[in-house]
Amino acid sequence: MSTGYLWHEVFGWHDTGTGTLFPADPAAGHQPISHHVAHPDTKRRMHELICVSGLIDHLTRITGREATREEITRVHTPAHVDRIAAESAQPKGGDAGDGISPFGKGAYRIAALGAGSAIAMTEAVVRGEIDNGYALVNPAGHHALPETGLGFCIFNNVAIAAKHAQAVLGIERLAIVDWDVHHGNGAQAIFAGDPSVLTVSLHQDRCFPPNSGLVEERGTGAGEGYNVNIPMPVGCGDGAYQYAAETVIGPALDAFRPELILVASGFDPNAMDPLARQLVTTRGFTTLTRTVMDAAERHSQGRLVLTQEGGYSPVYVPFCGLATIETLAGVHVLDDAILPVVGGMGGHDLEPHQQALVDRVATHIGDIGSPASA
Repeated sequence: MSTGYLWHEVFGWHDTGTGTLFPADPAAGHQPISHHVAHPDTKRRMHELICVSGLIDHLTRITGREATREEITRVHTPAHVDRIAAESAQPKGGDAGDGISPFGKGAYRIAALGAGSAIAMTEAVVRGEIDNGYALVNPAGHHALPETGLGFCIFNNVAIAAKHAQAVLGIERLAIVDWDVHHGNGAQAIFAGDPSVLTVSLHQDRCFPPNSGLVEERGTGAGEGYNVNIPMPVGCGDGAYQYAAETVIGPALDAFRPELILVASGFDPNAMDPLARQLVTTRGFTTLTRTVMDAAERHSQGRLVLTQEGGYSPVYVPFCGLATIETLAGVHVLDDAILPVVGGMGGHDLEPHQQALVDRVATHIGDIGSPASA
């Protein structure tokens, strides 16, 4: 098993300012703080654990590159790209578009490198240079819409990689699985009418964006039925996530039979995350990873790319990332030192109301067309 890995030190230099969630504003009571909630140190710490643990010795380093304007505008409007570039050149930077996603000077280059790195990893997998891969990029991308950034996201890295795979690499049918705790609204919007892309989002119910990611949002026009939302109730642990993986994610991929699987890999469902209320441990992320790996083996010649999204606990995200990449590579180098605490919390068993939600979503899988029926 050959697993690619990508990180660039400049991802750790993405400047999100000194606000908490909103910009510092004494009149509104928003105090400055040393770290914005989306500070880059969490991902840097994940990279350092991968190195210090020795996992890096089992991985194939892939070199990223900046996405070109042409590649970015397959997804985003020229006006959005131009605005980000212009604000990025200002001495104090700008905002992705929603007022809570600040970035410092030079952020355009970092965001373009994130999108280009998702492309580079996808190219390496599709061309058979590696079996699967993990692109640890920053900033995240899955909330970004064609016309604006949103939720700490500037460019939609996974969507840009998906468009590149179809336009350049000869992939016709692909799936995007998003297990970030916040709804994968970007891919849903970008591919809503496209039956060649299956989008599956496993997220906390109405966490972010508000009132987004409902079960009833299933795609539009020719793409109806090819968008699957699994809005998990608050307080779901490893048991509920395992049930969702086995009951919806795996079967949905089996019904669609993609040639390539891309994952928007967020670790914010973890039990220590400040921006959500789920209880997932490394056991849950291992289950999710094995689910998509098995589906890729059945349908996609093993072709699987994970790209980093959210995750805001600097303590636990590194262990979640390590366990996920260990699973991809088929090796184990370090036990989860936090698991004795978070794994012993109540709430990991599947509850009836959680099962009922997943079972409701599962009734929609029959509407996903295989290549023969699409």
